[in-house]
Amino acid sequence: MASSSGLQAEEAAGEAPGAAEDSPHGSRSRRLLSLSPREGQDEEAEPLPLQYPSYLGSLSGREKVELYCDGILKDYKAEDPNEAISKYLLEKLKMKENWLGVWKSNPDLFFVNSEEIPIPYVGVLVEVTCKLPQNPSANFKVSVSVAEPFSSNVANIPRQLVDEVLEEMDHCVPLLEVYPIEGQDTVVFDIAKALETARFFYDFLWRDWDDENNETYTALIEERIKIWCDIQNGIIPAPIAHRFRRNLEKYKSMLLELIHYQTNVKEEPTAEEAVECWKKYYALIMQCGLLKIWEDLRLRAHGPLTPRILRRRKGRRGDGKTVTYMVAKTSTSEMVKELSIDTHDTVEENLNVALDNCYSGDTVLIFPGEYKAANLSMLTEDITIKGVGKPEEIMIVSNSFHENFVVSKAQNIKLMNITLIQQGIVDGIIVVESGHTVLESCILKCEGTGVCVLAGASLTVINSEITGAQGAGVELYPGSKATLEGNKIHHCSTFRTSDSSRGSFGGINIKVLPAPILRLKNNHIYNNNGYAVTIIKPSEQLCATVEGTVECAAGGDGEDYVSKLMQELSLEIQQNVLEETTKDISIVN
Repeated sequence: MASSSGLQAEEAAGEAPGAAEDSPHGSRSRRLLSLSPREGQDEEAEPLPLQYPSYLGSLSGREKVELYCDGILKDYKAEDPNEAISKYLLEKLKMKENWLGVWKSNPDLFFVNSEEIPIPYVGVLVEVTCKLPQNPSANFKVSVSVAEPFSSNVANIPRQLVDEVLEEMDHCVPLLEVYPIEGQDTVVFDIAKALETARFFYDFLWRDWDDENNETYTALIEERIKIWCDIQNGIIPAPIAHRFRRNLEKYKSMLLELIHYQTNVKEEPTAEEAVECWKKYYALIMQCGLLKIWEDLRLRAHGPLTPRILRRRKGRRGDGKTVTYMVAKTSTSEMVKELSIDTHDTVEENLNVALDNCYSGDTVLIFPGEYKAANLSMLTEDITIKGVGKPEEIMIVSNSFHENFVVSKAQNIKLMNITLIQQGIVDGIIVVESGHTVLESCILKCEGTGVCVLAGASLTVINSEITGAQGAGVELYPGSKATLEGNKIHHCSTFRTSDSSRGSFGGINIKVLPAPILRLKNNHIYNNNGYAVTIIKPSEQLCATVEGTVECAAGGDGEDYVSKLMQELSLEIQQNVLEETTKDISIVN
């Protein structure tokens, strides 16, 4: 991993880059201020004036790509973004030396316990004097002085305290912490746009590992802009977007922590310091790897699978015997009827324990009640998990503290007559990573994504119900197989989007190259946001069937194109009821 400059470290901090300052501020004796007027306070700050409205927010994705890729970063390599951003800023800043702005600083500079203060920053109206340095960078400092009348977003912050902080900083603050205000001339407006552009770049587009990438830097930035636009437009579900932002912020925080630790280590570190430094470095490398997976997969609907320790497959018992585990809250007469003289039976109150003890060939019978089991996310044995009673009475609820709910790597596993309730998890309610998974007479109540079948895996769903998924009810990845018969798939693809052709994937979403195999028979697919079946294929042509008629947005024989694609997919549709508002089957790029 390449070394990071102070600019990169500070900008990675996001809203409050001042946190990266290595100064005596942390040891300064600060007062703990309340946010209500205090007795004896002789001056109150005026409210801050309006800042310039968002400039980047008014640009389309294509316009953002042109701004960064065709303008600022054109012909620059991945190791030179600071130089490109600096040059862009200097072109604007040299037009005017003095202007008014709001300095947004870290609350840690002013409060002893800033975490108890419910504000993201301390803002002060300042007069800026911008003298360009001989060796400028995007984060060079500017001279500031408190503007009159004294104004702040903290109504009762003492003027004396602000003066004291600025005095200790030699009245110099990082340029990117200053936000120009309205009511000035067009030159200052252009400066405001340039600063916003630079902040957005370091806040969302820049990565510490970019100089390791061999591809064109502008192509990399263009992909990240597309991700950002997909998040803003709702094409990527909100829970997935939240997870991505959370991982991105964690990466920035870990990078800052590593840089600060290295800065405080002496020339000859102790053994303990060296070990701690390497630990922080490798933790950062792991976080970088996770973010790379997110970006490489373009934030697929269920997100990347979080790295976890997979259970080693045990196979069958050495003596060839099988065990039936009975899981129930209390013992009942119904349990006695299920006992078999041909198998060894054991009763468990904990579903997690039963799953942990299973070998291939075993059966887990679950009696009415509500259960949780972390071991459902590590299914490797060929077992049968079956509910005894009505499926509505056997409820297995996800644990929001875990990243995954049901993940199968077994060769043949069957889930029967149960209800899965997904809560607080955005990964697929069931993720079939490999092998074959069978669902029969099950109810899947999704909150994040529905059933995801990854490359090389296969799925059979019979007489079941899938509902409530934010993405598609069933999502097939390239090279996967699925047979769906007698199911109900409804009220899926519930997240909002401004681009229905890309974001509303409805009941079933198929991604090709290599083509998956899908067989549909006697299914009822209805009341989904979008299409009953969406087929995503890289192509210059956009086709869809509407009431049996093929509509194409590009030239070519639409019917031949769809027929060929159906052949490639081995898509068999028999006696299904597809009740969508506009289109039954859609083929998109």
